[in-house]
Amino acid sequence: MSINSNTTRRTFLGTTGLLAATALAGCGGGSGSGSSGGASGKVYWLNFKPEVDEVLQDLASTYTEQTGVPVKVVTAASGTYNQTLTSEMDKSEPPTLFVIGSQAAVKQWGDYALDLKGTAIESESNTDAYNLYDADGRLVSQGYCYECYGIVANADLIAKAGHDIADIKDFASLKAVVEDIHGRASELGFDAFVATDMDDSSSWRVTGHLANLEYYYEERDDGGWDECPAEIKGTYLENYKNLYDLAINNSTQDPKSLATGGHDPANEFTSGKGVFFLTGSWDYATLSEAAPNIRMIPYYCGVDGEEKAGLNCGTENCWAVNAQVPEADQQATIDFMVWLASDPDASAKLVAELGIMPFTNAVESTNGFLNDAASYTDDGCYVLDWATNYQPNVDAYRAALVSALNAYNSDQSDATWADVETAFVDGWATQYAKVNG
Repeated sequence: MSINSNTTRRTFLGTTGLLAATALAGCGGGSGSGSSGGASGKVYWLNFKPEVDEVLQDLASTYTEQTGVPVKVVTAASGTYNQTLTSEMDKSEPPTLFVIGSQAAVKQWGDYALDLKGTAIESESNTDAYNLYDADGRLVSQGYCYECYGIVANADLIAKAGHDIADIKDFASLKAVVEDIHGRASELGFDAFVATDMDDSSSWRVTGHLANLEYYYEERDDGGWDECPAEIKGTYLENYKNLYDLAINNSTQDPKSLATGGHDPANEFTSGKGVFFLTGSWDYATLSEAAPNIRMIPYYCGVDGEEKAGLNCGTENCWAVNAQVPEADQQATIDFMVWLASDPDASAKLVAELGIMPFTNAVESTNGFLNDAASYTDDGCYVLDWATNYQPNVDAYRAALVSALNAYNSDQSDATWADVETAFVDGWATQYAKVNG
């Protein structure tokens, strides 16, 4: 797909100044690729994505064998990246390569990042849409993969139920298909939505991704956010509720059972037990192998004009080079990044796992969900950019949402939903104040 179809999304701008610690920001900006520039240095990558650890370890070994440059990859456990990064940055040999993937992270970690403007890795990029800048215009991190998420649908099962996926164009048409399938689940042998589990391995689907629909439309009303707002209004929480209710109440699992998780929604989808699955492009290879005729459709939720909605597109995966390590390590790290982004074999292995890499010389993607994203854009649909990246003090904010949603799942009343609204809106202001004082 063409990555340039998404260049209309904004460039995130940071709000932090520079500390003396960034005096090295002008270093390591050479144009070397391969091993020549980094032969005297070493690389330590603190990886953000546990699911790609195995392939990264393999690539690190291959690069060391080819160049002699030591490359260490350490992968933080899911949900612990910021905590792990804080710990590792205090060590005598901190990461040379790490992730700054959101506005909040720019504010927290931007002072540790080398300005990547003019470096060889910047020249490999084919879009600026996923790069993050601080208030002074420094390129503190560069997107290295592009993802999309929405509602994955099994077109064959939809047809078996007597419907056509092409007829799902807004919330009303989605609701009609979902409720019909759920109502006939015993007859059909499959249900509408797979489980929307709320344990740590899956709750991000609704507290991060699904929440994006509220943030995006509110952001759009505000004319775009250039930095994390101190508070939000929750204008589109009813739309969030529309889709959330549809998913949990027309599902393979009782909403009361979602808190503890363990239902394996991916397995439910691939085994044909459910038609719809809230997930993203990272699951394409696994899902399409078992169910070849699948599509990703937008978060239809009842917003006016949503027949022109596309998918949620963006990234939290942005490379930053540590400005506080020796220049030789900075250059070695940039050389390694260029190799990952341009070497045919290396980039092919990464693209197979990540879906797409926004670099001129990386291999092309065969990810069908990313092709769906491009098709919506080509048809003139708007992209829901990842406004969820602005969530303040993200772990604490999402934990409070999980707690409130679990209470609602067990007792779907106006009172319990009011608590969800409190966690969503007041919780944002509370966590913003904690981070910003």
